[in-house]
Amino acid sequence: MKITVDRSKCRGVRNCASIAPNVFDIDEQFKAVVVDPKGDGDAEITKAAKFCPAVAILLDDEATGKRIFP
Repeated sequence: MKITVDRSKCRGVRNCASIAPNVFDIDEQFKAVVVDPKGDGDAEITKAAKFCPAVAILLDDEATGKRIFP
């Protein structure tokens, strides 16, 4: 799964880092970053994306390029 954070939308709420702490972290600009795209399972990553209040996490299927979320 390809994970992209739209940093222009991110508000640094930390939901993603709380739900998938091995994938997401918050940087010095209080924006989410992907530290290890394989750090947590697909279920946790999808849940983190869905719980982002800014809908700043985009998920795509790496093989097909098809959007998974949103």
